[in-house]
Amino acid sequence: MSTANSYLHPALQLDADAIGKTFSVACPSALSSDPGTQTVAIDLGERSYAILIGAGLMGVPGTYDALPAAATALIVTNTTVAPLYADALRVALAPKYAQVHTVTLPDGEEHKNWQTLNLIFDALLQHGSDRKTVLFALGGGVVGDMTGFAAASYMRGVPFVQVPTTLLAQVDSSVGGKTAINHPLGKNMIGAFYQPQLVVCDLATLDTLPARELSAGLAEVIKYGPIADMDFMGWLEEHMDALLARDRTALAHAVRRSCEIKAWVVGQDEREAGLRAILNFGHTFGHAIEAGMGYGAWLHGEGVGAGMVMAAELSRRLGLVDDAFAARLRALVQRAGLPLRGPVLDAADNAGRYLELMRVDKKAEAGEIRFVLIDGPGRACVRAAPDALVREVIAACCAG
Repeated sequence: MSTANSYLHPALQLDADAIGKTFSVACPSALSSDPGTQTVAIDLGERSYAILIGAGLMGVPGTYDALPAAATALIVTNTTVAPLYADALRVALAPKYAQVHTVTLPDGEEHKNWQTLNLIFDALLQHGSDRKTVLFALGGGVVGDMTGFAAASYMRGVPFVQVPTTLLAQVDSSVGGKTAINHPLGKNMIGAFYQPQLVVCDLATLDTLPARELSAGLAEVIKYGPIADMDFMGWLEEHMDALLARDRTALAHAVRRSCEIKAWVVGQDEREAGLRAILNFGHTFGHAIEAGMGYGAWLHGEGVGAGMVMAAELSRRLGLVDDAFAARLRALVQRAGLPLRGPVLDAADNAGRYLELMRVDKKAEAGEIRFVLIDGPGRACVRAAPDALVREVIAACCAG
């Protein structure tokens, strides 16, 4: 690894000894059937915070008691979520903050860009927000990522809180401090690591989630099994119907275990120098799908679903897992209502287009693509693969 490259991109570099290393996650399960509020802690020293999981938390003023004092709060939401939950959050925050303002962004991955980000900065400046102003990200992953990036940037850093309203955001994007916007050439390429003060996972918000969005969120739940916890993968196989039916107890278990695993991984490797990269299982192929199709055509979780199938097939062809494991993962992805096959991105050279897009992936270095692969059930590794083999996998796993 060159000194210059390490200096320019310190948060995006994998340690040299992480390449090819197999990672195991030592995070015991503490799944609970308690219908009340459950808490998962993110241990990052001075930047530690809690993830609260339960139904009805968002609208309870006491949920926010531990947050730092401030005169002003800004709720950042979107056109879909605002009519559903913005008023409830505003009322809950009113006892703590003298002024509670709202900025409403256009909805969709295609709006995760500089133009939309500036709407947040405009609102902060128009309301005279200072360094104590607290931002509240009310929405899915796009809202959370942009709010976090705005919080990291405004006056060089102001507090923010994640209030995720999608399953995908509750189990993945709201946890761990990754914030970003997209670039036309690559997903999440412009951003920062910046931790929230609190994450509030209100399970009641999942009642209004469209079925397609629920399935997309399940992709990020499923990934935790193959990379970290095969018992959890078995639990998902047993409870997939309940999850799709939005059974509150099943959802609480799924969200908590997902957050437990991610919290443990982030606590070991906050800036993705090694272990944390395993959380990108399925994402190298998935991000290529999103970028190649145009942001918004495929949901992020749909890309991850097809991407996990492709990554498992690459793992199988490299001799890391057997046929039965690859088939088992494929069946679980299918039961979640997710796509099994990637789209054709270029009729003339589909594999070439995938490879081109994957070389922009944050794990790539000097043009070499690195994949998160399954190195035996419940274990993951980060390694490169020959382009010829990747082309075979793309040909086998894409539509057409």
